[in-house]
Amino acid sequence: MQEKTATTFKTQFATEVYDGLTTYPKHLSSKYFYDERGDRLFQQIMEMPEYYLTNAEFDILSTHKETIVDQFVEGADQINIIELGAGDGKKTKILLEHMAGRKISFKYTPIDISRNALDSLEMSIQNELPDVVVSTRQGTYFEVLKHLSTLNGSRKVILFLGSNIGNLLHPDAVDFLSRLQHVMTDDDLLFVGFDQKKDPQRILDAYNDATGITEAFNKNILHRINNELGGNFNPDHFKHWEVYDPETGTAKSFLVSRKLQTVRIESLDLEVSFNPWETIHTEISQKYDDGIVHWLAGKAGLIVSAIFSNQDKGYKDYIFKKDIK
Repeated sequence: MQEKTATTFKTQFATEVYDGLTTYPKHLSSKYFYDERGDRLFQQIMEMPEYYLTNAEFDILSTHKETIVDQFVEGADQINIIELGAGDGKKTKILLEHMAGRKISFKYTPIDISRNALDSLEMSIQNELPDVVVSTRQGTYFEVLKHLSTLNGSRKVILFLGSNIGNLLHPDAVDFLSRLQHVMTDDDLLFVGFDQKKDPQRILDAYNDATGITEAFNKNILHRINNELGGNFNPDHFKHWEVYDPETGTAKSFLVSRKLQTVRIESLDLEVSFNPWETIHTEISQKYDDGIVHWLAGKAGLIVSAIFSNQDKGYKDYIFKKDIK
């Protein structure tokens, strides 16, 4: 196991890479998959036939947009649509276009860790929906939470789509939802996508496609370490591995060292040793059912006010309000 020392680095990325690779078992955060290359790879993932999540939520928003927007605007004069992890905004544009068509007064605040993704999204909104007012914010989910409480004067409708909440274990999800609840007023809404438990093979296929796009996406974090921190990882010396536990509903992604090897990361002044078949845990993708979602909401001081599902009920979007009893 790598010996830990008290070290300060210039970026959060550097700090988390150092901490993750000097801990046992080793781990790296999936939020660092995303740079310009990672964004392109994820766009390809969303177009894969195996990756059902995007189309499932797209179907929900297309089918139920009228009812969803009705709930967003009921009793409100001004709406601020705040999207955490906005990405390319493809699904969100369904709602934005519908709201613009109904002459609803609103602005759109997309938030993402990737500046590249935000710039592309802002340009596409300006081209496709020129009447929509856009104000982008770069940062991680938790970094921007502290800013949300200052956005008063209009109803906040916070979107968290794509089952991104599945990247958090249940205790972390409760903490995340609780922190959102604390910056919500009694009039605000939270709209969250949750991938549902289903055939385990279908879940495994979504995160381990035969063409290797998901593998390249998982390994992109190694490319980022090489490019931004002076690492000398050889991604071919690591195997992409996905597992799914149908009992807990937890899918996990790993990078597995194929051999005994040592990696040097210059800007961290760090050498990391790997035993054969040692792992780096990179991502979890949690799956849910209604009981789990209601339990998470209750723990976070929220209540479920509406549920929308796709045709096979394999994916659901939930609207939450503050529990003010």
